[in-house]
Amino acid sequence: MEVRGRLLALLALLLVGTGLRRSGVLDDARTARLNAVAYYVALPALIFVSTYDRSISDLLSATLLTGLLIVLFTTAALAWVVHRNRPSGPRQSVAVVQSYHSNLGYLGLPLVAATFDADVTAIASVVLGVVSLVQVPMTILVLTNVNDAGTSIRQELGRLVRNPVLASLIAGLVAGSVGVTAPASVATGLDGVGTLALPLALLCVGASLQVDSSVPDLGATGSVVALKVGCMPALAWGIFSVLSVDVATFTAGVVMLGTPTAVSTYVFASELGGDREFASLNVFATTLVSIGTLFVLIALVG
Repeated sequence: MEVRGRLLALLALLLVGTGLRRSGVLDDARTARLNAVAYYVALPALIFVSTYDRSISDLLSATLLTGLLIVLFTTAALAWVVHRNRPSGPRQSVAVVQSYHSNLGYLGLPLVAATFDADVTAIASVVLGVVSLVQVPMTILVLTNVNDAGTSIRQELGRLVRNPVLASLIAGLVAGSVGVTAPASVATGLDGVGTLALPLALLCVGASLQVDSSVPDLGATGSVVALKVGCMPALAWGIFSVLSVDVATFTAGVVMLGTPTAVSTYVFASELGGDREFASLNVFATTLVSIGTLFVLIALVG
């Protein structure tokens, strides 16, 4: 019942964000400011407070890294096979990237932090960092190559280097590895700010969910949904079981990789020649379906 209540609250916040957007309360400017608070303040605070008192060797193991890379590249390869015959290059590229590109920051980590203990949250922070460092460059390469987009890959990757979420993860891991301790008042304050990450992120995601396509490609969208919130977490479950990781690593890996398609893929598609209406529909569909699939995953790993 507790898991169900949490996920119903998650759905409620998503719907509130969507409603506020449709009513005009969360217009573009207000949504951008809310995104900035979540992205530059709440999420970095959550990540730092989750990792600053732990050594990197305790969080990033060879089995975790291996499992994450196997799941990510296998899902991407399956997506390429499934979507290789799409007649439209912009639609094909979007379908491929949205089948593996997970919403780790705005949904995954805050949801894990609100549902599981500190050990799982700390490892989930590392999962966020590792997977982001791989999936973002991969998405840029797929979109630019398939669509012949005239953009600088170096410029896009520069954004990743300046990512405040990754910077806070590195700061936390360095602090934990060298034994630096934060004053209790600072840790308490950061913890309080970090608790805002989930509600803020959900409102932002809800405000970003739009269905712009008047004639949806149900077959392509269904394939994206099946790969992203069905196949990918199932692969994670199988791979981490074979690798015999500890319970915290297994839980963090499966739940994080079971999150829906990231809203940022819509931005990438818009900038790099992808089918933006199709991308918007897929973000909406995977997020909606993931409410049910995440409930099942959390109930099983719990």
